[in-house]
Amino acid sequence: MPAVVRGGRRANVAPAPKRSGGPKGQGGRSRGGAPRNAGGVPGKMAALGKLDMTPRAVILSICAGFGVLALVLATGARAERIGQSVTHGMDQITTGMGLKLRRVHITGASAEATPAIQRALNVEAGQPITSLDLGALQASIQAVGWVKEARVVRLLPDTLIVEVKEHDRLAVWQAGGRVFVIDGEGRAIPGADAGRYPGLPLIVGVGADKAAGDILPLLTQRPRLMSRIDALVRVDERRWDLRLKDGGIIQLPAVKQEAALIQLDALDQRERLLELGFSRIDLRTEGQVAVRPGAGV
Repeated sequence: MPAVVRGGRRANVAPAPKRSGGPKGQGGRSRGGAPRNAGGVPGKMAALGKLDMTPRAVILSICAGFGVLALVLATGARAERIGQSVTHGMDQITTGMGLKLRRVHITGASAEATPAIQRALNVEAGQPITSLDLGALQASIQAVGWVKEARVVRLLPDTLIVEVKEHDRLAVWQAGGRVFVIDGEGRAIPGADAGRYPGLPLIVGVGADKAAGDILPLLTQRPRLMSRIDALVRVDERRWDLRLKDGGIIQLPAVKQEAALIQLDALDQRERLLELGFSRIDLRTEGQVAVRPGAGV
């Protein structure tokens, strides 16, 4: 009898296949009639098989990829402008709340170094204090020749604190017709005016800048001798001549300078040697002191 389907339409039903009368397993089939070795196709592989891999489809996919890349590149500048606009809006909000720069306090800087530090800061009153890059400001200040170390602190709502440690001034160095102020490591301090430091020792000659850090502490421990020195002259980059204010010269050895100065101290305390006006006192030979009388001795 014809089958009846919904909607009143009829459909012919194919006759059921005849079962084989052979024994189980005959012809590679099981009792259910399905092939024993037939495996199902995995879902992902089946979906892959349905992909359109024709040349036309591949070309369209490549063009679409280039289109997306062009869109990203075209909107990059716009995104940057949007970011800048947002930042500007936030700055307006913070300044409206009173978080804007009004005062800058610089501590530890000399009067001579302060203008250079202010130029390195490059900040203006009224700008948003929360947007200041403290790390960049610190690096800019430490690039100033005067400055050895710097620390920048933001003190809300409106103050910037700059703490500075400057290079120490060790001596005034004269070499090649030029004059420099040097620090404890023998480095010339850019921008330092030697004329403003008349109290610093004067060292002269090539290599004097590097060797001054060793000899000056030894002389500072002997204020009586130090007060009589006009200049320290480096000789052959090996040793020192101490030029006295009265025109005399004390010749120090290339090595064991401290031992020679101790010997000079002993003679001075016993014989008042520095007051006798000798034109030359030679300490270059260990354990010996040779003196040359001056004009008035």
